[in-house]
Amino acid sequence: MEEVIRLDRVSLWRRTQEEFSYDLKKTVLMALEGKYRQPAKKLVLDKVDLAINSGEKIGIIGSNGAGKSTLLKVICGILQPTSGNVRVRGNIAPLIELGAGFDPEISVVNNIIFYGVLLGFSRSHMQERTQSILEFAELQEYSQAPVKSLSSGMVARLGFAIATDVQPKILILDEVLSVGDESFKHKCQKRIDQFWESHVTILVVSHSMEFIQQSCNKAIWLDRGSIQLMGDSDKVVKSYLESVY
Repeated sequence: MEEVIRLDRVSLWRRTQEEFSYDLKKTVLMALEGKYRQPAKKLVLDKVDLAINSGEKIGIIGSNGAGKSTLLKVICGILQPTSGNVRVRGNIAPLIELGAGFDPEISVVNNIIFYGVLLGFSRSHMQERTQSILEFAELQEYSQAPVKSLSSGMVARLGFAIATDVQPKILILDEVLSVGDESFKHKCQKRIDQFWESHVTILVVSHSMEFIQQSCNKAIWLDRGSIQLMGDSDKVVKSYLESVY
């Protein structure tokens, strides 16, 4: 089988949340008073080794703060690891922070093209797909409006429509099917189901153990940034639940 994702000894340190609340003025005053200290950092991923083959459906489980979403962001290239190597073969559709890459000042149509190019597709290909993306997102009448005029729900719908329209080789899901109203959620689920039945490689973070066992052939249990166990989804979920209870 073809290997599509590989992580070798990947670690990531990030500033702790409270450090982000320090403003520039406070930092300058502390420096002038000789009280400045280096921002505290936390080890979020710790020497992660991982190999994923084409077509595998893999669930990622673990407690809050275990590093699950961070791992997905490193694979997508949203975050750069502090050390180690990440190799990905094939285009990725990251359904993580839907619409995070949009430019709020330009039109919906231009954002579709821009976002698609970021995902690795040509401008001409994205121009051909624009109408079907607008129709799926139910945003035809907003095609020339700037993205900043859309509601957060509309932006999420647009992000989902683009990422899933372009037929990716790898699909990354982070509990995102809370997009829109019930009819739109149903439409999203049908599209996700099509990917599940195809040879697309899927990585999904979910708190539903039942979903992981039913839908994924493998699972990864993350704990404090390290892989505790990887293998058959039933075995991994069972071991994780035993540790929790």
